[in-house]
Amino acid sequence: MTDDAYLVLLTDAAPTLGVPPTAVGELACMETPAVRAWLHAQGVSATSPDLRLLPPEETAAIPEDAERLPVPLGDEELIRLRHELAPVTLAGLEEDLLAYRSRVDGRDALLTRALAAGVPAHRVAELTGEDLAVVKGMEQH
Repeated sequence: MTDDAYLVLLTDAAPTLGVPPTAVGELACMETPAVRAWLHAQGVSATSPDLRLLPPEETAAIPEDAERLPVPLGDEELIRLRHELAPVTLAGLEEDLLAYRSRVDGRDALLTRALAAGVPAHRVAELTGEDLAVVKGMEQH
């Protein structure tokens, strides 16, 4: 297994391998000279239906004769790629987990703001499901 994702040109393979790069949204690697040159050499655009993007853990599935280019993806880009590859039933759960992460990232600020606004610690704990001792510890900051 490699640490790089791969852009792959699949002219006769099953469309279930990887996803079109455009489905993942903006990718920094697509603007690099190396990727632009590779696309030009292959005679395809970034929106070609034959162009697919695969995460590192799926590169073993690339047909040996397929044209390929390793591309580094940032953490967020890799999360979006894996989300696009997830079965529909898992995709919804993944969206919930991403939403949870975005809420957790601002957890301390939200708790502090609520306490500073006068919401009692026991009410903050009740509404958030946080341990009361943790919330009371936030009051001291």
